[in-house]
Amino acid sequence: MKELNLGKSSIAAVLAGTFAFSNPTIAAVDIIKIDGSSTVYPITEAVAEEFQIETGIKVTVGVSGTGGGMKKFCRGDTVISGASRPIKAKERKKCAEAGIEFIEVPVAFDALTVVINPKNDFATEMTPAELKKIWEPAAQGKMMTWSQVREGWPDIPLKLYGPGADSGTFDYFTEAIVEESKAIRGDFTASEDDNVLVKGVAGDKGGMGYFGLAYYAENKDKLAAVKVQNSEGKFITPSMETVQDGSYNPLARPLFIYLNATKAAFDPNVRKFIDFYLKYAGELANEVGYIAFSDDEYAAITAHYKGSKTGTAFEKPAIGLSVKEMLKRAAAN
Repeated sequence: MKELNLGKSSIAAVLAGTFAFSNPTIAAVDIIKIDGSSTVYPITEAVAEEFQIETGIKVTVGVSGTGGGMKKFCRGDTVISGASRPIKAKERKKCAEAGIEFIEVPVAFDALTVVINPKNDFATEMTPAELKKIWEPAAQGKMMTWSQVREGWPDIPLKLYGPGADSGTFDYFTEAIVEESKAIRGDFTASEDDNVLVKGVAGDKGGMGYFGLAYYAENKDKLAAVKVQNSEGKFITPSMETVQDGSYNPLARPLFIYLNATKAAFDPNVRKFIDFYLKYAGELANEVGYIAFSDDEYAAITAHYKGSKTGTAFEKPAIGLSVKEMLKRAAAN
């Protein structure tokens, strides 16, 4: 990662507030436009609501999925993009071609949660190998009942629900479980709206899906979370504690917002919003069902943002990282 420097004035100094500076070519936006991940959406929407009440500055938050949001971000249509996985090389290239440099900001941790219908009392624990067996491309048209997944399980039709291809959750799941980005069977119900997935699994005894922890937390009365076997052979329930201690792997993941570096430095309304976001991200992340960092970790993240380091600390997928490991990697770049 590198420090961005525009003209004679350092963005880092502007963000740190060490001197007053205004860039006459950049006017304050009337509306702060945000798009991206449906997983990050609950945090950003909660922040936006509180920010608008306090400041009167309008914020719009769209849900195009991580990939869809990045397309808009790299065209300059939005100033902030939510992402449930790190920015990809092809997206970095698109941003560079458009002259957009970005600051990568982790905002919380998530436990990607595999869910089943609550009437399913047999598949309460699963291994990554079994999940791969269900979801890999070779399973299409062949792996059609639960009895095919594990001997002794009933001959109930397997009905699958998952995010669409523009979703960062889709990317992360295929990389962590199928071990190949975007490699997945095609005969499942796909939607960028996690509520559609909740409804599908909740309405079908043989249903199975996956999405962020917040959507499971909101629907515990309709769904059951699967314990997933970790690298030590233990079956672990997704929770705040198991994500923070690193035991819920490989399905724990960091969540991000990506900032247009120029707007983040020189637009006063955008700066106010980002400062507000980082101040309350932990509190609001917990409220909507995600895992906050510690106060010290948020202080380090804020320092990283105000240090105007552009680029990504994640050239490769961030599979199964603990909070400490993720922040250490970000600080080292």
